Parts: sequence; C-alpha cells; structure tokens
Amino acid sequence: MIEITEVPSPFCGIGTDDLTVQIDGLAVKVSANGCTVNTPAFEQTITDTSARVDGKKVSLDIAVAKAAELLRGSNQPVIGGCATDVNGMRGVMAVADKAGAVVDNLNFTAARRNFLALQDTGWMNTTLAEIKNRCDLLLIVGVDLEGFAPRFFERYLWNKESMFLADTSQRNVVYLGRAPSGNASTSPAGIKAKVLQCADADLPEVMAVLRALVKSKKIVAESVCGIAVSDLQQVAEQLKAAKYGVVTWAAGALDYDQAELTVQMLSEMVKDINTMNTRCSGFPLGGKEGDQTANQVCGWTSAYPARARFSSGFPEYDPFLYDSNAMLANGEADVLVWVQAFNSTSLPPATELPIIVVGRSGMTFAKEPAIFIPVGTPGIDHAGHAYRLDNVVAIRLKKLRDSGLPSTADVLNAIEHAL
Repeated sequence: MIEITEVPSPFCGIGTDDLTVQIDGLAVKVSANGCTVNTPAFEQTITDTSARVDGKKVSLDIAVAKAAELLRGSNQPVIGGCATDVNGMRGVMAVADKAGAVVDNLNFTAARRNFLALQDTGWMNTTLAEIKNRCDLLLIVGVDLEGFAPRFFERYLWNKESMFLADTSQRNVVYLGRAPSGNASTSPAGIKAKVLQCADADLPEVMAVLRALVKSKKIVAESVCGIAVSDLQQVAEQLKAAKYGVVTWAAGALDYDQAELTVQMLSEMVKDINTMNTRCSGFPLGGKEGDQTANQVCGWTSAYPARARFSSGFPEYDPFLYDSNAMLANGEADVLVWVQAFNSTSLPPATELPIIVVGRSGMTFAKEPAIFIPVGTPGIDHAGHAYRLDNVVAIRLKKLRDSGLPSTADVLNAIEHAL
C-alpha cells in the first residue's frame, strides 16, 4: 500500500488539494480530508478495461477505427458530455473540427444563464483567494453551498489566517432562498448564518426588492414571497456596510424560466454597491465534471464557449440552437459522441442514434452503445489539468495508480488521426 498526500481533486470544483489517499493495486481509499463529493469519486472501482463494439470486447485500435468510420459517414455528429481535463478537451475540439461536429458540454444549459447575463451587461466577480483573504460578508442566493461544495466554508471562510481580516470567525453569512443542509456555515465562534427562505421561483421577485433596497428605493409592501421586507432591509444595510461583500449563486440551481435575468439582477446589484464607497463582488459556482475546463478550452480554441458547430469549416456559436438534447430530439444529429471521464453515472441521453461513449470505467447502460471505450480518470489514472470554478487556476492533477487505461486525449487524438 502506498500513501500519497496533497492530492488535488478534479471533482468538487473548489480546488481541494490536500487529500490523502492510499493506493493498494487499483484500489483507492481517501484516508484524510475527503468529503461527500470527493471520496466516492476517488474510490470508485474499475470494472471495464476493454473497449467494446456492439457489446463485444475488441482491441482499442479496432474500437478507434470503428468510431472513425461512424464519424466519416455522419452528416452531423454531436459531441456531448465534454467532461474531461484540458488535454481531453483539446482532443474533443480536434475531432469536432475534423468531423464537423457540434460541441456541447453537459452543464451548458445551466452555464448559459451566466453567459447571457455576462454578454448582455457584464459583471464584477472575484476569486477564491480574494474570498479567503478579504470577504467579511457572504450572501448565498438560491443554493445550498454546503451541499454543493462540502469543504467550502472550512477552506475559504473559516480559514485560520487571512491577509486582511484579524478574525475570520466574525465573518457574516446570509442564505437567501434555500436553507443550508448542515452546520458548516456556522462560524468557529458559534455565529449561525442568517437564513431567509423562499421558493426558487420567487427569487426574481425577492432579488428585485433587495436591489431596490440597496439603492434606497421605497418599498410599500411589508413582505415579499414570505420574507419580511424589514429582514431584506437588514441584508441591504449589511451589504452596504461590508468592507468586502461577496454574492454567490449556482446557475444550475436557478432552474426556472428566464433565470438569466436573476443572474443579471445579482450582477447589477453588485455594481450598484461598488458605487457606494465599499467593495462587493459576485461569485458564480460551477466547475464540476469539467464544465469550466470545457468552456475555457473551447474559448481559447474557437473564441466561443461550448455549443459551437464546426461543420461549416469554422466555429459557429449559438447557445440555444446547438443544444445537443434538442438536436437529438429534433432529428438534427445522426451520431452522438459522449465524453465523460469523471462520473460513471452520467450516461448519454437516450436516443436511437449510434452512440460512441468515451467514458469512465464502470458505466452501466440500459442499451449498449455502438462503441464504448473506457478511459482513465484525470487526477487518478493519469496526470492532467482542470480549471477551478473561479477560472483563474488550472489545477495540476496527479497520477495515482497504473490502471493501464488510456486517457481521453489518447483516444480522441487517435480517432482524429483516423478520420
């Protein structure tokens, strides 16, 4: 058995890099600093080591050749999932360029809510390092932050040392919308988070009132969606009085029509506060299953995030038209390539089309895909890089064991060369 310390994780999105793991052959056990997100992802066992074509085991070369054959005969392939590391995503882009495919990350429908607000009016956002060293008030909108990233508070809010705060335990936390699932938001000094609950669908109205209060507008009503306006007034005053307030949300949790307008409202409120002789920043949550990595690599390769089409010989971006699920439902695609190196339970959408799966070992399919090529997981089976949720750090992932599985990049580069 080998013990490896200071192991970074590609699974949680927040750049956790202090895990201790024990390696016994192919078995991985997280022995320190694990969480409900990271531990199961690291400890998943390997069950598939051979590629399959029509359910029959074949060599990797045969599977690659068959995948290239399917793509050569396709009029409009779609590459979905896109959950991999930087080099794996480079491989996705190379295949898409040569095959004329559409590239769509599995979390893009949620990310689109952020992109639409960013493209329309812009935003002022911060980083994990700034939160760790400066934040004195954290407003959490519409998401259970503890459930999203179990170690967020431990690592970035209740840290013992901070560059600009004498006592981090005196930081204030406010939940607006969903309540926390545990006690991680309670400070080491015993200060509990303030919780103002409302339904997700009520958040647009609640945020509109909160922004109006921040701007000192008169509100006649005594309550909004079950929350007392006086309580929202206190939050508004806290935001204006904070030295460095942070407003955080998860676009994936804002699952209702026109949710991008709520993101825009949050972002505009942050701008309003910055005109009041104090500082405030936004902080969108994400980074799980390689979504930030996918959009970063798509961005510097094509100048667009995911949902770009390459069949015209150049990238065309449309966040609605190139939705892979819509294309499959409307009969606009004829081959689906599903890339998922992190999560064996994240399966391709149901379709009668031929499916090529380049995925993590352990996937169980209701219907066997035309081709399944098991690949190693970045940060476990091979080294690599994955972007943290704030997009400013590419985490350097370690190789922990010798599984013999190829990387996503190895497989996709081979398919691209065979096209």
